Amino acid sequence: MKWLYRIVALLMSFLFAAPLVWMLVVSVKEEGMKVITVLDWFKPPYSLAVYKEVLTGTKLVAWIGNSLLVAVLVMVLTVAVAALAGFALSKIPFRYRTLTFFVVLSGLLIPGEATIIPLYQVAKEMGLLNSYQGLIIPALASPVAVIVLKSFFDGIPNDLLESVQIDGGGTWRIFSRIMLPLTRPAMASMAILTFIGSWNNFLWPFLSITDDNLFTLPMGIPTLMSQYSEDYVKPMVINAVASIPVIILFVAFERQIVKGISMSGIKG
Repeated sequence: MKWLYRIVALLMSFLFAAPLVWMLVVSVKEEGMKVITVLDWFKPPYSLAVYKEVLTGTKLVAWIGNSLLVAVLVMVLTVAVAALAGFALSKIPFRYRTLTFFVVLSGLLIPGEATIIPLYQVAKEMGLLNSYQGLIIPALASPVAVIVLKSFFDGIPNDLLESVQIDGGGTWRIFSRIMLPLTRPAMASMAILTFIGSWNNFLWPFLSITDDNLFTLPMGIPTLMSQYSEDYVKPMVINAVASIPVIILFVAFERQIVKGISMSGIKG
């Protein structure tokens, strides 16, 4: 049966890799090429001229920078907020703690689209539209991250925390010196998943940003695509350039991404 599993795995790998290979091959072709058969796509000549044209003649590089800045800040701040909230809900006794946890849990029951209108109105009243703050701050509330990290904090014995308190350690020392190191794998997994989610986010940037200098990649790419509706090479170059950071991230942190999906129970 092992050979059957390997064949199926190879077929599935080819199925998922074929669009990526197609994109990369077409992106290095020359504009206006004559294509009669499928094999013509893979025949020389090859050229990087379109890459140079797209990178220097559009705002794609600036949009990549915007997406990278927003995704990194959202990742760091979301994990920090979720870690503090998860620690408080798990280890700090306070009134209505259980009720607070269920309020956070209820955030998973409300689809994001249902909160778009009130979120837009609040952002407008606070003057956050057309700004980096408007892209970052609304994304920091992540019930999934809070619940996942709380579950890991729950697994740390209270006896360990009490021993630190006996030695004179305060709440912040317990959090920074004990809790964070022990839950580092979970935090790394949530960080990667948060980064990918922010990188691919389209709906909120589409509603809150009108200045093309602040566009992120999911907003900017459709704008460029509409200009090259009769061309094949430029859209493929745009998608290739936009995909490179995510591909590098996936290759570098493949194990953490898989672990994060398995631990959080997220299904795509």
